Amino acid sequence: MHYALAPRTFLFSHYFYTGLRIATGIVGLTFLTYALADLPTAIAVAMGALCTSLMDMPSPLRHKFNEMLAGVLLCSVVALLVSLSSQVEWLLLTVIVVVSFFSSMMVVYGRKAMPLQFAALFVMMLSSEAPSTPLQALRHGALFFAGGAGYMAYAMAVVWVRQRRLKQQVLAEALYELAVYTNMKAGCYDVAYSLPRQMEKLVREQSVLAERQQASRDLILRGEPASNEIILVQVHYAMFDLYELVLSTHTDYELLRQHFANGPILPLLGDLIGKAAHDIEAVAYAMTRDQPSRVTIDYEDELRALEEVLRELPAGEGEDYDAQAALRATANKIREVIALIARLHAATQASHGALPMVPNSDQTPFLTQQRYSLGMLVSNLRWSSPVFRFALRVAMAITVGLVSSDWLPYTSHGYWTALTIAVILKPSFSLTRQRRADRLIGTLIGCLITAVILHFVHAPAALIGFLFVATAAAPAFLSIKYRYTAIAASVQALLLIGLTVPHGGSGISERLLDTLLGTLIATVFSRVLPNWEYQNLPRMVDAVLEANRKYIDAAADLLLGRTGDDVDYRVSRKRFMDSLATLSAALGRMLDEPADKRRAPDELNRFTVQNYLLVAHMAALRLLLQRYAENLPAREVELALESMFAEVRRSLGAPLVETPALPAGQSTWIAEWPGWAPLQRRLRLLRRDAAQVGDSKAAIGDALGRG
Repeated sequence: MHYALAPRTFLFSHYFYTGLRIATGIVGLTFLTYALADLPTAIAVAMGALCTSLMDMPSPLRHKFNEMLAGVLLCSVVALLVSLSSQVEWLLLTVIVVVSFFSSMMVVYGRKAMPLQFAALFVMMLSSEAPSTPLQALRHGALFFAGGAGYMAYAMAVVWVRQRRLKQQVLAEALYELAVYTNMKAGCYDVAYSLPRQMEKLVREQSVLAERQQASRDLILRGEPASNEIILVQVHYAMFDLYELVLSTHTDYELLRQHFANGPILPLLGDLIGKAAHDIEAVAYAMTRDQPSRVTIDYEDELRALEEVLRELPAGEGEDYDAQAALRATANKIREVIALIARLHAATQASHGALPMVPNSDQTPFLTQQRYSLGMLVSNLRWSSPVFRFALRVAMAITVGLVSSDWLPYTSHGYWTALTIAVILKPSFSLTRQRRADRLIGTLIGCLITAVILHFVHAPAALIGFLFVATAAAPAFLSIKYRYTAIAASVQALLLIGLTVPHGGSGISERLLDTLLGTLIATVFSRVLPNWEYQNLPRMVDAVLEANRKYIDAAADLLLGRTGDDVDYRVSRKRFMDSLATLSAALGRMLDEPADKRRAPDELNRFTVQNYLLVAHMAALRLLLQRYAENLPAREVELALESMFAEVRRSLGAPLVETPALPAGQSTWIAEWPGWAPLQRRLRLLRRDAAQVGDSKAAIGDALGRG
């Protein structure tokens, strides 16, 4: 379950704060306008505020300003155009088709543009409900702009005052996700769970964790931190150090399971990792409350038992020796994880001198860049573009929805049908299917709740209270449980009708019928001009391999001492993990598509897991060289690393590079260095998993070719 869905944590999450901020702004502006003018004026201002609030998401201040300004300007223009054309039916339909198409084309700019797309469709439908004279249209457009600009000014002011709190909450969310990720790792030590399935779950969770960590980077590392934000920077960097250490332990499960499946060792390791996950969660819990966190979890009993088991292990040879070496390495890493969590606790308690970053270092490569070029949109105006076909699909579906609503025997509300279509139809089939179920169930529950409220509650003040709660709940659950958003949005709209049209009792049943019609149309059009996920798989697989090769090159530069810091290594790793997350997300969406549209799911699962293991091996290799830095035979280790990197590059499809061979006759004294045996084992595993990446790539090519 998402952490913000638990009552214990929801009230302190940025989701709750966002919903509360949005509801206060919309309702406050509406009542302020109503106090100064009349109800139609207040409704027009409320529409502007409501549409602009769709762009009110956690973002850096400059990005938020740009996003909300784009929402105010675009939606005001759409409101004006639709109102001006509302008296001429064919012109109105033409404007609706054009706006539907071009607003849907905006998804080419990524996830941040999707609320803007929906906002444009939303205001288009609301503005087309009643015909307007040119003077009324100009007045409506001006009031809409005033409401949007007023809400934007309010939201920017609140976020500016509360920006440290927002950063704190987003950082806490990343910590919660790291705790989930770590807890999943504990399951890898439980032989009751299938290891391949558990690894697939870890890769999926890695995608979610990467998204939360990126949100933390974007807010905390952008610009110079204020004096009261130093703690947040310290916690952020401690979190990433801990993440790299946890990542490095994802390599030896199979060997440990083979040799220690029936003893007490694996349960001990699982218990320790599970406790570590709860410890990380305790840090996140304290962060959400703006409090320092303290160490409260005791690992002593488990660590003492683990030490006793390690002492009693008999001397092993061959695979037994490798398994015991892997076990001792895992035990060392767990101790380091516990020590780093203690450092994470300490980082929340006070600022400590210099920030944990390279002075004057450029953080831009780690941050999300906001790019909205016209050329990107124009370049996608072609039949082969999935975004172009999605825009056509939306425009056609909304047109059919509006036209068909005029033929119904009951008093249909075409805008409600069209809004249902806009909510449900998404660029991917899997997301469309999920939204369809959520919209249907949410609308049904919302209608029932509203019917009960309107039956028993008649006082306007009480109804306004329920309206405020619904207005806050709709954005609060938007990205964590859309079904709750659908319920709240239905209650919000129907209560608004109940307040403005007191005897409109048939509105509930009519809206439910309109929703069913919109759902039916959206379902039909979800298969019109489709873009199935398998069509993009070859490009995504190649992108993962290319990013992996660049990551391997950056790792080689770092481990072979060709660079003085690890900035390029971290940037390359981030880009590689981003590409892997993109492929993993596409695979998840494909599995939700019809069975005849799925291609090579098993091969893709193996490919993502093996690529993920390469990152884990590299993190483990880096830590190994740091742990055994004393008396390290530099030249011999360097030659061994160069040989391994060359072989890994070949497995990943990179051009062949000649590498020097390890000098003969020196292995005896090299073996006296305690890190030599674990280094050889790690290099052997790296070569094996890199070869399996190449094999998986070939298997994917064969499977897609057969498909």
